[in-house]
Amino acid sequence: MSVVLVTGASSGIGAAIAIAFAEEGWDVMAAGRNEGRLEEVADVSDNIATWAGELSGSEDCDELVSDTIDEFGSLDCLVNSAGILLHADASETSDDDWLDTIAVNLSVPFFLSRTAIPQLRRTEGSIVNIASYWGLQAGKGVPAYCASKGGLIMLTRALAVDTAADGIRVNAICPGGVDTPMLAASADEAGMDTEEFFGVVAGGSPNGRISTPEDIAALTLFLASDAAMQITGTAIPVDGGLSAAD
Repeated sequence: MSVVLVTGASSGIGAAIAIAFAEEGWDVMAAGRNEGRLEEVADVSDNIATWAGELSGSEDCDELVSDTIDEFGSLDCLVNSAGILLHADASETSDDDWLDTIAVNLSVPFFLSRTAIPQLRRTEGSIVNIASYWGLQAGKGVPAYCASKGGLIMLTRALAVDTAADGIRVNAICPGGVDTPMLAASADEAGMDTEEFFGVVAGGSPNGRISTPEDIAALTLFLASDAAMQITGTAIPVDGGLSAAD
């Protein structure tokens, strides 16, 4: 049975990814900060184990990968889905805000990938990074987030080049608006109720809809499958045509 490690799995995109893999018969290590919400995800399938804690440095990342191997015996896919969004322009972004955003959105995926790659060589596995439309196109008032997700896309490409000869594939998914707690929190920042804000976001996409977490999970599952054996180093928008229209 194949094994996947998913970060940010306590809610939103990460939770949907963990559940999608489990439903396809994968063993899943669902990692996140909120133990209670992780247990709700794990209740969906006997294939899901949980790891609750902070990933604040390389030692934590090493421990998580090691615990996944101890639990399941191998690793076939790493999904870096954990992320934070800071609404602040440069003048409003403190040193700690900047460092925290870069740490969670870029450094932790690097540390986890670095530790996972020796395991993935054995299984000719894959890494899927959940980046963002704002890693491809700049957004207003979110420089730390844009920089971190843009960096994650370039990290994806660099790791893909470095590991292709080992049979490892590394890809990024770049969602636009997704119906998640993170997007709902952005409604408060915009001074709108959630329904109104989601309507505005949906109206900005050519297809007129917001993505669901399951939309992102479906592509993640495909990129981890044998059907995507020749796909590596990509950054794929999932945004209803938004990036095509820019």
